Amino acid sequence: MAFAAVVVVAMVGGPWAVAAGPAYPVAIVVDKAGVIYLADRDLPGIWRWEGRRLSLVFQGSKKFRTPLNAVRCLALDREGRLLAGDSATCDVYRVDAQGRAQPLTAQGKPYGQIGIPMGIAVDAEGRLLVSDLELHRIVRVPKEGGAVEPFAAVQAPRGLFLDAKNQLWVISGRRLLRIAASGEPPTTIVDDGVFQYPHAVAVTDDGTAYVVDGYAKAVWKIAPGQKAEKWANGEPFDNPVGIAIHAGRWFVVDPRAGALFELDEAGKPTRRSWTATK
Repeated sequence: MAFAAVVVVAMVGGPWAVAAGPAYPVAIVVDKAGVIYLADRDLPGIWRWEGRRLSLVFQGSKKFRTPLNAVRCLALDREGRLLAGDSATCDVYRVDAQGRAQPLTAQGKPYGQIGIPMGIAVDAEGRLLVSDLELHRIVRVPKEGGAVEPFAAVQAPRGLFLDAKNQLWVISGRRLLRIAASGEPPTTIVDDGVFQYPHAVAVTDDGTAYVVDGYAKAVWKIAPGQKAEKWANGEPFDNPVGIAIHAGRWFVVDPRAGALFELDEAGKPTRRSWTATK
């Protein structure tokens, strides 16, 4: 398994420490330079993967109700700063260059205003759109944090993606929805009965959506005006849960396979590996 390595890392504010590689990666985001960030639910924490070099950005505590103890989703803001959603503290955090996690909705309280944040997207004004699985809603968070505002009522929302036309794509239960603007009813792109357990969605500039489906062990492709088709499925996937697209490459994270896969234009997966660094 690709995630069996032991990596020596520098802990923020402390001495050198030994940490296992990603134990159970559940989300992925890739920045403009191609640097990969992985949310590790079991560590708990966030890894940075540049080329073949792996390092730890943030390591949370095993103690419940502490920051990023239950990290579930990642995104980047308009300035390229890392964002992470955490169900242990019901909040979204911005992680600074020093590896400090700043809560965005707690407003001085122990916990934030989002029940279970499962997906994050950032609009053109830098505001965050966050899916709340517990309260069946999508909320909008000011760019620098503060009180949340309602954006849409959606049943069981998970993965989010804001496309080139500023349309919000939403995994809702076993459906794929698209919302043109706040307050407008969602359009159903893929209805119930096709996916088995979809987690996340990513969309190319031409409007083609790709959905990772853990139970189906598949990545679905939904071209504009077309039915959903399995683009990549079966071995080596076991439970694909996160997806990102960068520079004509698709990246899929699968915690049960213990791997990050890079897919080509035909959907052929290649397992990625790294080397340990200090």
